[in-house]
Amino acid sequence: MTDTSAAHPRRFGRITLDVRQNLSAWKQTLFVGGSLLIGLAISVAILAVAGIAPLTLASELASVLTAESLRGVLVQAAPLVLVGLGASLAFRIGFWNLGLEGQMIFGGIFAAAISIWEIGPASTRLLLMGIAAAVGGALWVLLVAFLKNRFRVNEIIATLLLNYVAMYFLFHLLYGAWQDSKTAFPQSTPFRPFERLGDIGYGIDGGLLIALAGVLVAGWVLHLSRAGFYTRFISANPKMAQIVGVPVQTMTLCIIAASGACAGLAGFVNIVSQEGRLTQSFSNGYVFSGVLIAFLARNDPILVAIVGFLIAVLFITGQTLQVFYQIPFAMVQMIEAIIVIAVASSEFLIRHRIRWIR
Repeated sequence: MTDTSAAHPRRFGRITLDVRQNLSAWKQTLFVGGSLLIGLAISVAILAVAGIAPLTLASELASVLTAESLRGVLVQAAPLVLVGLGASLAFRIGFWNLGLEGQMIFGGIFAAAISIWEIGPASTRLLLMGIAAAVGGALWVLLVAFLKNRFRVNEIIATLLLNYVAMYFLFHLLYGAWQDSKTAFPQSTPFRPFERLGDIGYGIDGGLLIALAGVLVAGWVLHLSRAGFYTRFISANPKMAQIVGVPVQTMTLCIIAASGACAGLAGFVNIVSQEGRLTQSFSNGYVFSGVLIAFLARNDPILVAIVGFLIAVLFITGQTLQVFYQIPFAMVQMIEAIIVIAVASSEFLIRHRIRWIR
């Protein structure tokens, strides 16, 4: 009697990947939400190893949402929403703008220059500072667009490296001509009262209004205007868009400039509402937060406002953990990175289907 098992080994099957043609919105939300929960679970486990029990962490999150702490969350949410909006605008056209910190820095520098050189009357000084900040951020990112179009420089490398150029230029100013002579600290002189964002009620300054206005304008442009249709066309197939007459170059430059302007406004909001002067660290950590917000919001301006608020809660909670539990800021940034990786991984399941074939 012959043994056929050796000649014909048993096959248990194989795993195949199929490209999904279409996936409903609720399933995409399910994949993103599941990945987000996995990232949060890993973060909770890391904090538990660091000595913070999950129940303690939950109580700290609950305390952040009290009326008093909520004001701080909303103040922190304004620059986060603007920087997330800048990232999402650039990502929609396939431009990987990772120079948000550099654009924030130049936005802050341009705004502080209006104050230091006393340009314009006091009644319009704050408006001029905001316009200058938007122009500064836009010009800094347009430099990257020029390098990409003229010399084929990868925008990821260019934006990341220009962050350091902007940072050291800021150090040059704050340790030099713009240093506060009274304190001798590397920071500018304090802004005057009419150069600060006013209180709109409940302890919240006008930075939140600027962020919400930016969200509404971007949402209208991308969802209801012809420019939004052009943007979707360019993102899907830029060569075909150019063939049918879409102004690809003009639209791309406009969206890139708007991305930098949002980051510049984030720097402006940060220094005139939270810092009160130009400091050397007012933009630290915002590039990761902007990318995280854009990923979680799936580059939708309206969702950026919601996700920006949630990241602000994470920021305030992280500050509380640093003060009372001696958790380093690097761990807070690591948690953000874990969430980014988890959400980015959900794109694989959204675009591909895993099947087991027996």
